[in-house]
Amino acid sequence: MLRKFLLVQLFLLIGYCAVAQVPSFSKDQASQVKIDNFSDDQIRQIVAEMKKNKLGMDDIDTYAQQKGIPAAEVSKLKARIEQLGLDKELNGSSGARNNKEDQYGSRNVDYGPDGDTSSYRNKKRQYREGEPKTKHIFGSELFSNTNLTFEPNLRMPTPPNYRLAADDEVMIDVYGYSEVQHRLKVTPDGYLRIPNLGPVYVNGLTMEEAKVRITKQLSTIYGGIKAGNTFVQITLGNIRSIRVLLIGEVVRPGSYTIPSLASVANALYVSGGPNENGSFRDIQVIRNGQSVATFDLYAFLSNGDLSNNIILQDQDIVKVNPYKTRVELSGEVKRPAIFEAKENETLQQIIDYAGGYTDISFRDNIRAYRVNNKEWEVVNVSASEIGSFRLKSGDQFFVDSILKRFSNRVTITGAVFHPGNYALEDNMTVSDLIKRADGVKEVAALSRGLIRRLQPDFTPAYINFSVQDAIEGKSSVALEKEDSVIIYSKLELREAYYVRIEGQINNPGYFNYGDSMHLEDLILLAGGLTDAASVKRIEISRRIRSGTYNPEDSTKAIVKQFDVNTDLSSAPDAKGFVLQPFDEVLIRRSPVYAIQANVHISGEVVYPGEYTINNRSERISDLVRRTGGLRPEAYAEGAVMLRRTFLNEGDSLLMTNKLEVFYNKLQDSSDIKRMKGAVARHEQLLGINLDHILKHPGSKYDLLLEEGDIIKVPKRLQTVQLFGEVYFPKKIRYDGVYKFRDYVRGSGGFTSQALRRRSYIVYANGEVKNTRKVFFFNAYPKVKPGAEIYVPTRRERKGLNGQEGVAIASGLASLALVIVTILNTVR
Repeated sequence: MLRKFLLVQLFLLIGYCAVAQVPSFSKDQASQVKIDNFSDDQIRQIVAEMKKNKLGMDDIDTYAQQKGIPAAEVSKLKARIEQLGLDKELNGSSGARNNKEDQYGSRNVDYGPDGDTSSYRNKKRQYREGEPKTKHIFGSELFSNTNLTFEPNLRMPTPPNYRLAADDEVMIDVYGYSEVQHRLKVTPDGYLRIPNLGPVYVNGLTMEEAKVRITKQLSTIYGGIKAGNTFVQITLGNIRSIRVLLIGEVVRPGSYTIPSLASVANALYVSGGPNENGSFRDIQVIRNGQSVATFDLYAFLSNGDLSNNIILQDQDIVKVNPYKTRVELSGEVKRPAIFEAKENETLQQIIDYAGGYTDISFRDNIRAYRVNNKEWEVVNVSASEIGSFRLKSGDQFFVDSILKRFSNRVTITGAVFHPGNYALEDNMTVSDLIKRADGVKEVAALSRGLIRRLQPDFTPAYINFSVQDAIEGKSSVALEKEDSVIIYSKLELREAYYVRIEGQINNPGYFNYGDSMHLEDLILLAGGLTDAASVKRIEISRRIRSGTYNPEDSTKAIVKQFDVNTDLSSAPDAKGFVLQPFDEVLIRRSPVYAIQANVHISGEVVYPGEYTINNRSERISDLVRRTGGLRPEAYAEGAVMLRRTFLNEGDSLLMTNKLEVFYNKLQDSSDIKRMKGAVARHEQLLGINLDHILKHPGSKYDLLLEEGDIIKVPKRLQTVQLFGEVYFPKKIRYDGVYKFRDYVRGSGGFTSQALRRRSYIVYANGEVKNTRKVFFFNAYPKVKPGAEIYVPTRRERKGLNGQEGVAIASGLASLALVIVTILNTVR
């Protein structure tokens, strides 16, 4: 906590570094603007505003005119922007400034819109992420942590040691009997020109000294000051900017414009801090050719010492010298890192900088790796030598951890109430350890337990013991360090017991077995019997587990049959039969049980609708009789029947296409829905001759009814539809004297692609008849009302083109040549 508090104090002190903002002024005031008086950060703010408004270098004249900046100052503004390398940003270039500029050339930090350097830090991090990761240098986090902000806090009281100089703004507030306020700048000569009073010299004075001098001068024109009824308050307004030079081993050396309240630490931050060769402990401030202070960052980090973090003055030089001694400390310390050491420091100071050892560190010996004149060497540093061990640059120290083993641990696992690790006591036995674990559980296997023991060479060995004897105190097996006692559960030493029930049961499946389980108990666990279940001949099959092997015995299971009571009370036969693990029970369907089977008839019958099949011998004629018979306008020959069947996907699609025309004939939308639903349930169209069935009931054509049958009796049909290879496929009025060819002629006749001998008719009841060949003539089927005539297309025969003919001829010639060659060879 103390270190964090001191770190915050350092950041507050560094926070005096102010990022000057673009001054807000009216156009009248803008006419008096002097670009030479602008700091580098103010120029950056102007560029940022131009970029926000999407203005380039060519638009500076327009921007200056809008702001009221005199034309004479525009050229100076352009020069300052180019001097800072910001012209590339305005020209749309995202590249950084040329790094080959003079080492001591003018360099400034891109604070970004909020005055911080996060944009630069993010680029720096992205660049370094591709490099091999190394341990960080202790103290470098102050300059690489993007979560730290160093924004100035200009509302803080002015430090008492701050001395006024040219361009500082002093605010004078006279209040009491007389009231007046002045905001005055210190002139280059060091004077404040107070209205009605004249110049007052304040250069080099602290604020307190300046207050005394100004109050004394004001008392000559305000008598109330001496009388005590008028008072004077002196405060510091806008502070001046100073120019400092950072040289040596810094990340970005160069000249920087910073606020006059900036300290050494702040100048280091804006320049990126020491580079990989820079010292964190030997940072000099050179003023007028003399070293006035040496800043040691470790003094602050370890002791909170900021005595040498002095306020910089104009033209000061901050020099970061190269490090002399660096060592690396890793392993079990709180802050492993690379540390810089002074000449007289020892390993103990380095450990202190690292925050000391961790809780699991091995402190008796520290391993060191040191570079001698020719090669590496290993050095052992004992605990007594740490305080006097002299460091050499490049040393690497490693603090090991303690061994991951216990000096007195024994373990018990398994079927005990409190398994875990326990301390090994003197003369401790297995019985003592079981008592420590609060005894064994009820499911513990008492016949045998195991002790896993590490032998002297750390290979495992197992020792068995009787758990029952250990509980009774009869076992005297002594325990050793790292022994592991295992008490097994009886449930873990056997296959999981279950029973299975299937058939006419509400919840068939597998159930956990329990001792003394009866058949009726399992039925209850399975949710009871279904309505169709038979309480007779319930079959139980059992595994064969024991007995003498007999090759002639082919028995695979023990099967028993029992009857149970409907209310699942104990039946005499099954009362004494107890289920065993892995028994399987099968509840069969009652042979006399039957559910209602319904059929549906629609169309031209007296009472259409759904009917329940009365008996197993009921036929189509019986159903029509139950409906009251056919209506006068019914067309019995066109009746169709749908029956459930098993179809593959292709057959179902084909049947659906065949029935599309039939759907168009249906007038009732409910019929269409029912018929299409039948196809979705894989029901197939059956061709029936209802007229013949009604004339000859009970014949082979009078089919027995089955559940789900659908019968549709249409009205008398008066048209014939033609499809396929006719010139004008259409519907034609049915005429009893017309033949097949008459209907074709009515549609324009056969086309040239018609395959006449394959023509066929689909009748209204789904029956199909094709054309037969009688001698050399086509015998076309008879046409009936509602029939559909289909004339298929003749398959097109393609002749050989020239290239194919040449290829075949060439092949035949080659074959002939081979045959002739063979014959000549044989001769």
